[in-house]
Amino acid sequence: MTDAAITVEGLRKRYGDVRAVDGVSLEVASGEFYGILGPNGAGKTTTLELIEGLREPDEGTVRLLGMPSWPRDPDLLRRIGVQLQASAFFEKLTAREQIRSFASLYGVSAERADAMLETVGLTGKADVRDTELSGGQAQRLSIACALVHDPELVFLDEPTTGLDPQARRNLWDLLREINGQGRTVVLTTHYMDEAELLCDRVAVMDAGRVLRVGPPRELIAELGVANLEDVFLRLTGREYRE
Repeated sequence: MTDAAITVEGLRKRYGDVRAVDGVSLEVASGEFYGILGPNGAGKTTTLELIEGLREPDEGTVRLLGMPSWPRDPDLLRRIGVQLQASAFFEKLTAREQIRSFASLYGVSAERADAMLETVGLTGKADVRDTELSGGQAQRLSIACALVHDPELVFLDEPTTGLDPQARRNLWDLLREINGQGRTVVLTTHYMDEAELLCDRVAVMDAGRVLRVGPPRELIAELGVANLEDVFLRLTGREYRE
């Protein structure tokens, strides 16, 4: 993990008087499982959307796999996969039809799409419409759609929000498998336990700024606390709230 998959320098985004992202700089190594964490409203999603090239930054630069993320480049888009916080599926389609539709946008075969359904454990739900899937199943389908074109770099925005504990653990296994295949994974989450379990390194955010970056266990040991929630308390002087 020596090559940088992502390099972010001085990223800023304002909405009126609100500084949603306020001078974020970070680097993600190739093959790393990297977490951006903090409570709701910390600026995680806006930061991710700027990095992905979904929004234009007011200031700063982002390079993904050595290429600028803005303006958007079709050649780069084929190399990244994005799972948004709110799943966006085509209406009235089954799981199989959904993923085949996403696959067709990238010129990927139906056979590859069906294989990805199997990878995320949804073969048995292939003929079920997305509106009839459970929350965990819908998240798995969303991730499958983000992976169907075999991207090198995967972005996941709070993929386990709203899931029950068992569905969360099942999704964690899938995310470990995705990273274990050699893909670089960037995850935003407001679940500190999730970040501790999954991430090689985390960036702790609040109020649009990165407060500290490092492996979870090292941050915990460095600050002499019990967990990442206590890290947040030590860095901000206030209790963590999801």
